Amino acid sequence: MSAGADGGTSRRVLVLNGPNLGRLGSREPDVYGTTSYAGLVKACAELGAELGFDVEVRETNDEGELISWLHEAADGRLPVVLNPGAFTHYSYGMRDAAAQRTAPLIEVHLSNPHAREEFRHLSVVAAVATGTVAGFGIGSYRLALRALADELGG
Repeated sequence: MSAGADGGTSRRVLVLNGPNLGRLGSREPDVYGTTSYAGLVKACAELGAELGFDVEVRETNDEGELISWLHEAADGRLPVVLNPGAFTHYSYGMRDAAAQRTAPLIEVHLSNPHAREEFRHLSVVAAVATGTVAGFGIGSYRLALRALADELGG
């Protein structure tokens, strides 16, 4: 834990994003909204600070890198907000890394996968996540951070 802005302690939280999340704001805004990736990072950091979290937001298009970050979280007992992107539906390697969690892990999606194409209805992560928040745009991340605060007793 590190010192928070108010002099208290803050808990490190990883917000991990899979493929194409760095294209927020320009990628299918009718589905994913108009908030940019920078806007997502800012929203997570601001709410995280209010909740006593030191939020680190990351994005990758590389499955192996995302798996390594999940290992880092497990080894460090770090809570995670995870938007696996397309890896949600087929990455058993990522699912197995998420299953090694040692702190709460909240799966998050901007859109509601169940209201979209059938192939998006399956999440290989859901069964090993603490919970899933989907369909609220950037608000899904806010809800997930609040759920982490509740899970962690904050």
